[in-house]
Amino acid sequence: MYPGRHALEHPDRAAFVMASTGLEVSYRDFEARANQLAHLLAAHGLQPLDHYAIFMENNDRYLEACAAGERSGLYYTCVNSYLTAEELGYILANSRSKVLITSRAKREVALQALEHAPEVSLVLVVDGSDGAAGAVRDYGTAVADHPTTPLPEERLGTPMLYSSGTTGRPKGIIRPLSVQPPGDSLPLFTFLGNLWHYREDMVYLSPAPLYHSAPQAAVNLTLRHGGTVVIMERFDPVELLRLVERYQVTHSQLVPTMFSRMLKLPVEERTRFDLSSLEVAIHAAAPCPVPVKEEMIGWWGPIIDEYYGATEALGFTSCSSEEWLAHKGTVGKVILGDLHILDDDMQPVPAGAPGTIWFKTATEFQYHDDPEKTREVTSPDGTMTTVNDVGYVDEDGYLYLTDRKTFMIISGGVNVYPQETENLLITHPKVADAAVFGVPDPDLGEVVKAVVQPMPGVEPGDALAEELLTFCREHLARQKVPRSIDFEAELPRLPTGKLYKRELRDRYWAEGTSRIV
Repeated sequence: MYPGRHALEHPDRAAFVMASTGLEVSYRDFEARANQLAHLLAAHGLQPLDHYAIFMENNDRYLEACAAGERSGLYYTCVNSYLTAEELGYILANSRSKVLITSRAKREVALQALEHAPEVSLVLVVDGSDGAAGAVRDYGTAVADHPTTPLPEERLGTPMLYSSGTTGRPKGIIRPLSVQPPGDSLPLFTFLGNLWHYREDMVYLSPAPLYHSAPQAAVNLTLRHGGTVVIMERFDPVELLRLVERYQVTHSQLVPTMFSRMLKLPVEERTRFDLSSLEVAIHAAAPCPVPVKEEMIGWWGPIIDEYYGATEALGFTSCSSEEWLAHKGTVGKVILGDLHILDDDMQPVPAGAPGTIWFKTATEFQYHDDPEKTREVTSPDGTMTTVNDVGYVDEDGYLYLTDRKTFMIISGGVNVYPQETENLLITHPKVADAAVFGVPDPDLGEVVKAVVQPMPGVEPGDALAEELLTFCREHLARQKVPRSIDFEAELPRLPTGKLYKRELRDRYWAEGTSRIV
């Protein structure tokens, strides 16, 4: 159901609550605010299928910034709020965004990014009245004069989120938008709502950044069902448990790192909150270490569901706690799409043998303005797509992940592609060659490691490592910055010039059969 319907039927029900302040926004107010922004975007000249971007931390304006696009036929891009100005500028330019919505906290980075994004003609700053000038306007002031009623002709819009690739440059994942009212039932939302038992009186706790695709979908789904979303501005293990008790949370979605950090709390902290309201705890983004998941199921009960999918929505696997306990380590059985495990010659491999994971595409997508990258992840006959994960299927049809063909790193549930960091390090005058990959970490699953070959005559050591780390921090989002740097006299490259990264990476992964913690 469309949130606007709930504004009529349950106007005083909380659409969402900000966890740190307790600020509640009712469905009536949420609907009015989303409509005002939709009118502003239309008045600024945005037409259906145009693009705008959102770059800010979790705050009480984030959801309406998305909802306005959903009812205007627009593509909206939620951008990682930790990106540098250069990284943000690339996404603004690549997405052809005409409007940028940001916050006081992110204003400086956002304005610097405009140097790279000439098509942005309006910047709305939440709580930014002290810095309004020219194309930069205070968000509240800008929307205040616009109607709180719906647009005369509402049309479904959708997010266009970005996923990095083997080149390290982010890629916009765009899907065709049909001409339909935003209130029409969406097959994917119906599927997910049934799978996870969403309902009208549910309370969903969102502990993750709202720019991620998974929280985006879960929050949107909750609002369509008429539930209440509790938004954490940042994750804290004790605060999450307190909020479950305070708001009688029924549903949540987490990543394994959150499980790990809660399990490391003292027993008295873990047991002092009443968690009996929890019905479904979903996790994804990274496979969960077996001991961690066993302990979580023992603590919270068999309410933990896991799924595997990509932002590209190529296919979808899922498993309940009971299924996982019978197939420990699995990410589930396919329930959307058609899974194939193939070797490098595109031939099927036997059950239990690893290969590249391909899906006969469940939902149509392209990489925005990048047909070459789209072709790279599409099978020669055009029927299947992949994100180059590697895994196997057991005799019972359950999928297990074992490696990442492109050496993507999943650190605390966040995807990090190493090529961008490698490319930056190689530009440093003291670096002859560099390799970046993930290494095991008991808390985050993986962390970013760099191995550097210094230029002749350059002394490796702590001083050089700190200099290079500082260099990375100046140019990259913090997730992409290596946690540590080791040095080698020469990195292993094949005669073709290709870096043989596996030889380096395997030293850090020892004898484990899985390359994912």
